[in-house]
Amino acid sequence: MFPALLFSQGELKGVIMEANEKDDQIPLPGANVYWLGTTIGASTDIDGVFTIPYKKDYKKLVISYVGFTTDTLDISDQRMVQHWLKPVSNLDEVVLKGRRKPTATSYLESRNIINISSAELLKAACCNLSESFETNPSIDVNFADAVSGTRQIKMLGLTSPYILIATENIPSIRGASQAYGLSFIPGTWVESIQITKGAGSVVNGFESIAGQINAELQKPTTDDKLFVNAYAAANGRYELNTHVNTKVSDKWSTGLYMHGNLRDQKFDNNDDTFLDMPLQKQINVMNRWQYTDLEKGFVSFLNIRVLNDEKQTGQTNFNPDTDKLTTNAWGSEIDTKRFEVSAKMGYVDPKIPYHSLGFQFAFSNHRQDSYFGLNEYNIKHNSVYSNVIYNSIISDSRHKVKTGLSFTYDNYDELVINDDFSRTERSFGAFFEYNFDNIENLNLTAGIRVDSHNLLGEFITPRVHVRYTPWERSALRASFGRGKRSANVFAENQNVFASSRIINITNSGGSIYGLDPEIAWNYGVSLLQGFNLFTRKADVTVDFYRTDFKNQIVVDLENPQEVSFYNLDGESYANSFQAEFSHNVFEGFDFRTAYKFYDIKTQYSSGKLEKPLTPKHRVFANVSYQTVQKESGSQWKFDTTYNWLSEQRFSSTASSPIQFQLPEYTPTLSTLNAQITKVFSNKFEVYLGGENLTNVKQKNPIVSADNPFGSNFDTTFVYGPIFGSMYYAGLRFKIK
Repeated sequence: MFPALLFSQGELKGVIMEANEKDDQIPLPGANVYWLGTTIGASTDIDGVFTIPYKKDYKKLVISYVGFTTDTLDISDQRMVQHWLKPVSNLDEVVLKGRRKPTATSYLESRNIINISSAELLKAACCNLSESFETNPSIDVNFADAVSGTRQIKMLGLTSPYILIATENIPSIRGASQAYGLSFIPGTWVESIQITKGAGSVVNGFESIAGQINAELQKPTTDDKLFVNAYAAANGRYELNTHVNTKVSDKWSTGLYMHGNLRDQKFDNNDDTFLDMPLQKQINVMNRWQYTDLEKGFVSFLNIRVLNDEKQTGQTNFNPDTDKLTTNAWGSEIDTKRFEVSAKMGYVDPKIPYHSLGFQFAFSNHRQDSYFGLNEYNIKHNSVYSNVIYNSIISDSRHKVKTGLSFTYDNYDELVINDDFSRTERSFGAFFEYNFDNIENLNLTAGIRVDSHNLLGEFITPRVHVRYTPWERSALRASFGRGKRSANVFAENQNVFASSRIINITNSGGSIYGLDPEIAWNYGVSLLQGFNLFTRKADVTVDFYRTDFKNQIVVDLENPQEVSFYNLDGESYANSFQAEFSHNVFEGFDFRTAYKFYDIKTQYSSGKLEKPLTPKHRVFANVSYQTVQKESGSQWKFDTTYNWLSEQRFSSTASSPIQFQLPEYTPTLSTLNAQITKVFSNKFEVYLGGENLTNVKQKNPIVSADNPFGSNFDTTFVYGPIFGSMYYAGLRFKIK
């Protein structure tokens, strides 16, 4: 392929695994790989995979890993390397210990990527993806309203619709699943998470504006043969997760992942007659297949998943059998059924490892039937996504290229109160991304894609990322890029249905709900600096990002009797500054703290205002400690997270009757979460934790709760916890 390209230098790829009696394919992340007699080296990633520059002059490849024998391999060509390291039986004189940081930012990537490992996810209950960011300062977690219990995430001060959320690099939380989709991915299914701040890669599409979140799922070949996680919480929530993985043949492995959760107890701790948490039950099953043939260069995945999620909320005396869509009592039900199938196929030429071809495909059928009091909202969404990616180099391995084609199809059918909305979106795209990496101090990624969309027209998306290392243990980054998206105004703002607001759309002749597409540019700079503090590793990260909207669908809540959607007429921007410090104080003890400042303003019809319910200042701190693991596997783990939020602006209630008027700003608030884990062995552990240990509660989160069918009823003024302190316990059992 591409015969016009000449290759004078290439790459050698391979995978390093642990040699064991059961012949299990256990990868060794962080193993050192280097050419004997040179300074050219690399480290294996979380899957044990490495890529290292190759010349014919290089003959001896050294592989080392703490606690394992160091091996030197004879290399005569660029065939894929597959090697098993043997554990050292005893170390008589010197014992070296190393521990991978559960959250780390790469010093080498051109993009500002934060990697969250499964060890970080276990620091909190992490029942689903929306709850996986409690111990990470880069993502803000908020409640969307006072009835659904849904958690909403923000990055750079912008809500999740402006973040491209993917599962194994396939966009997955979008369209109809935008409001609740994060709660549809169980935390135990997640192997790791990559958070990209700012403009993402053009390979993944044109929709990303604030950043990207990618969740890597557990893989049948590396996950436990059996894993069981049971969880119970004081808010009436019970969960059970079970993974069963089987090696079918030398090349085929499969995993069955089952999740169920239930909340059937009613709580009304603030005595406003409304449930503090919805009643809920969910069944979520995924069958995952993995095909691996490293000798021939093939790795493929196939996922099939079905989901049924049911929520009931509202007044405590609400009975859906007799009160649905009546004024007997205010209630809501949100029933979601989802089916999806996705496939990934990758080929790496064993003889020419820098040639690779990948194919991604996903289909999903999402159906939500719901009502909020007297407001009915139903949506059906069929989605198809496909992507073909070719990787190669130009001249030598310092110059890498990615190019490919993509196709997306989305069919929406919405019933909004008494109006029917339906549309079909189709887009064809082509992309090209160039990466220059001189290995020493410069890494540049420049990408461009061209898309043709039946409703958004033809447009170009450029994105650039650069990383420069001015001195030792540093990474100075800069990026800019453009994003464009069609706003699903109802699916993304379902909380407004749980109010008495009248819905207005100012039709400007646009192609989606009469509105134009959202377009924004994102610019960012960051500095990562590592150093030693009291002989222990520490690092500081400082970053600043600005998002400028050329058009935005403004969600205007400044009139308490209505919500208006209209195109931006004026300026809208989001400035985000973050400073983060982390330090390994002593062996097993890590400290991390961060400060964030947001300046987010939008031009509303009533004037230029701060974005509602977004604190200008946030302070985050996390302390974790774990004892030395004994030979039996026994260990203690402790984790504590503190969050402080400054005051937040309420949208205006000045025109409401005085008894329903709110102050201009909320009080400040702080929360404290903690968890203790006792690992008894490599097979069994238990954990006990609490959220909001300071028992912070928002007073009167629902406006006009005593008259839910009146003109002032509103559940959208939520800025803090409603339930109060919540305690939980759980256990994990696994068979390797």
